[in-house]
Amino acid sequence: MIRMLEDLTGISARTVPLDQRDVMSLFAGTQALGISPEDIGGCKLGCLGIPEFGTDFAMQMLIDTKPKYFSDLVRIAGLSHGTDVWLGNAQVLIQNGTATISTAICTRDDIMIYLIGKGVESGLAFTIMESVRKGKGLRDEWIQTMKEHDVPEWYIWSCKLIKYMFPKAHAAAYVMMAYRIAWYKVFHPLAYYAAFFSIRATSFSYELMCMGKERLEYYMAEIRKKGDEASKKEQDTLKDMRIVQEMYARGFDFVPIDLYKAKAHRFQIMGDKLMPALDTIDGLGDKAADAVVDAAARGKFLSKDDFRDRTKVSKTVIDLMDDLNLFGDIPQSNQMSLFDFT
Repeated sequence: MIRMLEDLTGISARTVPLDQRDVMSLFAGTQALGISPEDIGGCKLGCLGIPEFGTDFAMQMLIDTKPKYFSDLVRIAGLSHGTDVWLGNAQVLIQNGTATISTAICTRDDIMIYLIGKGVESGLAFTIMESVRKGKGLRDEWIQTMKEHDVPEWYIWSCKLIKYMFPKAHAAAYVMMAYRIAWYKVFHPLAYYAAFFSIRATSFSYELMCMGKERLEYYMAEIRKKGDEASKKEQDTLKDMRIVQEMYARGFDFVPIDLYKAKAHRFQIMGDKLMPALDTIDGLGDKAADAVVDAAARGKFLSKDDFRDRTKVSKTVIDLMDDLNLFGDIPQSNQMSLFDFT
């Protein structure tokens, strides 16, 4: 996704600052996007679609921890990748005020650094960290040593619960990527949405999502009515719909697919709008989308029959494309009618 963003904007991700206030605000609200939570179904944050932070689970972590700095995001990423590190552990400590995102155990490195800071011998601090991060807990003699160095009971309790811990370096690398993508989302929104829909969307539907905000939200409501009975495909479609809803709320729109300009698998920026990829048409698979691009490059389609002959797209999909008005004034057949004038 980063590479496509760089191609679309001409801006290297390596030059993106990691201390931009508007970008950081996405993890606390929606103001930087120029919208309110009510515009996007009540979602309180602006990080929908951002790797590591775009799921409902991750966004609830952000709401609970209230991050203010890049370092806080690194710690949250550590929490989200651990096992029994957040739920029933750090979450409880933060909610009851015993710890904060800055003091809770979030990555494996935190344990060793904290214990050394408390005066525990560095080799022993490393050994304790390794045991805890592998889910092997604490030996009685370690607990005694920790207490002798004024390690609080809540910290020991937290260590005992952990089954696996993420390394801080990995968390930092993930967050750097996520933060840079968030920067493009704020300052180059069309490039962000084009890249997201092209690469990360799994169930994008031209028919359901590109016909305007009202139609999109109607179908979103229909899927939500099904609750747990919604199929896996419908749930995946709803995830993509939420990003489309956000895009509409920010004032952006789609242009209809042009058979001669559309790409097979990539969205394109057209002025201040996006043109969806051909493979967003339901039923038009990857090979068929490639075939349409190849056929269009060889010349105009004389008719829908000609389109079918040259692309091998099924009649069912062609009928759907016709319903979506993607053929414009292309006739059904290029055969001429013969009249008897005698």
